[in-house]
Amino acid sequence: MISFDRYVFENGLRLIVHEDKSSPMVAVNVVYDVGSRDEDPSKTGFAHLFEHLMFGGSENVPDFDGPIQNAGGENNAFTNTDMTNFYNVLPAENVETALWLESDRMQQLVFSEKALNIQKKVVIEEFKETCLTEPYGDVWHHLSELVYEKHSYRWPTIGKITAHIEEARLEDVVHFFNKHYTPTNAILVISGNMSGEKAYELVHKWFSNIPAGKKHKRNLDYDSPQTEKKHKIVKGNVPLEALYMSFNMVDRSHPDYYAYDLLSDVLSNGRSSRLFQRLYKENPLFSQIDAYISGTFDPGMFVIEGRPMPKIGTEKAKQAIWHELELLKEEQIDSREIQKLKNKIESSLEYSEVNILHKSMSLAYFELLGDANLINKEAEEYQKVTSEDIQRVARKIFVLENCTELVYIPNEN
Repeated sequence: MISFDRYVFENGLRLIVHEDKSSPMVAVNVVYDVGSRDEDPSKTGFAHLFEHLMFGGSENVPDFDGPIQNAGGENNAFTNTDMTNFYNVLPAENVETALWLESDRMQQLVFSEKALNIQKKVVIEEFKETCLTEPYGDVWHHLSELVYEKHSYRWPTIGKITAHIEEARLEDVVHFFNKHYTPTNAILVISGNMSGEKAYELVHKWFSNIPAGKKHKRNLDYDSPQTEKKHKIVKGNVPLEALYMSFNMVDRSHPDYYAYDLLSDVLSNGRSSRLFQRLYKENPLFSQIDAYISGTFDPGMFVIEGRPMPKIGTEKAKQAIWHELELLKEEQIDSREIQKLKNKIESSLEYSEVNILHKSMSLAYFELLGDANLINKEAEEYQKVTSEDIQRVARKIFVLENCTELVYIPNEN
């Protein structure tokens, strides 16, 4: 059980404090309620660009890494479709260094043509290295656009095209910052060797005078239920054929989310999983195969991806996968198989709760999802899932008209 205190300041900033006296360190985690789903379709990649810009210096701090390192700590960040997360880990006695840095860039981030141009070049180079030159690197550009026709999940977090970053103007960047990076749009979590009272006092000192800003209200377009199979072939500089099969599934807050997650584990969690045992080990049709869910806040994707062995071909590979999916729809999974997966998940959750950074990230994540106390209910929700639940969601999701296929073919073919 992870205990915590929750406070809300007048400017809308939410503070969550988890005291852990066993650690001499604290994790300071700031989550902003902004991801790539909040971008203008003609100006994508901005949330990821800001992950870089936020380290470019503020009014009083030209370099964020130096002060944190001098305080005996480390920091970093990540961005995805739904959120942007900045984190710091440092000795508890130096926590004000992190609070000073985070408050300064929330209130007084420096914007200049020079800083923007530097980070644009960094992001564009990252785009080229990870998406354009890496084999299969553009998979999420193709697959997301195929799956989502209206929703802003239809482009990946790094952006739709490099031109959107190249053409980003300073006024566009300032507008995006003022819209999203405000106290009312932020959650601050402190986990570690600090009491709630002390944390509140320090956060009040550093953040209470920052103007609240307006709470961003989303008005997203949602796709209608898919009624026919989608298919796309991509020829590229890839060594082998690759197959991606995506099925539309529920959002992260839906009660069935846990059944879908366990269903993906049945297929592809470990060496005893269905796809590994039957399509890789016993009948080697694939050189590698995997199944996973996107876990997005809005309706997501259940993805099966694999690379067929040479001379097998994608048609035979697809037939083998569909055979396994039909078995899941026809036969209930043995309760022992499910319990083994539940135990593995529970063990993983318990292990993650040992680390103060993991705890701070999870608390921020669940607070953004709607309730920080979900951190204490996750294991229970997985344990509730039955064989009938897994069969039910399998029957619902694994139908041809709910399937989107993406196939990579090497150029020489």
